[in-house]
Amino acid sequence: MKEIKTNPEDNTKKEESSLKRIGNFIKEARLSRDQSVEELASDLKIGSHQLKAIEEGNEEELPEKVFIKAMVRRISQKLKLDTEFIMNEFKSERQEIKIEEIVEEVTKKTYKTRQSKDTTRIGFWIFILISGSLGLFASSLIFNLFTEPFQNQTPKQELIKNTK
Repeated sequence: MKEIKTNPEDNTKKEESSLKRIGNFIKEARLSRDQSVEELASDLKIGSHQLKAIEEGNEEELPEKVFIKAMVRRISQKLKLDTEFIMNEFKSERQEIKIEEIVEEVTKKTYKTRQSKDTTRIGFWIFILISGSLGLFASSLIFNLFTEPFQNQTPKQELIKNTK
């Protein structure tokens, strides 16, 4: 089976690109309303450096993703943008990552399933061998139990000869 390797740098590029797309969208909306970064940041009560980082898609200068999402939601609402569309950009990014995680998980499960099938086959053959051996042993015991009393008896013809 082909081994699938995921590169962590690929995920960060996707994250940056989606944040960058969102940032560009926000920047265009802000510029179309003739607002400066400082004005919008002041209205939203966030740092202008954070707003610049969002517009540039520079995640290193921003807090955790949960806070980035909250800021983006507030910014898009303030600029009267389609907030649902912008938030879906984050969701589509998540789905891309989830797909890679799912592929990785399926690969692991397939490998484990293959191992368990091999173990099951070996276990089946061991079971057949043991039960066959036990069956032979039990049948030989039963055979010996029933034949011993008859071996000690003298045949009828000898009895007839002895009586004459």
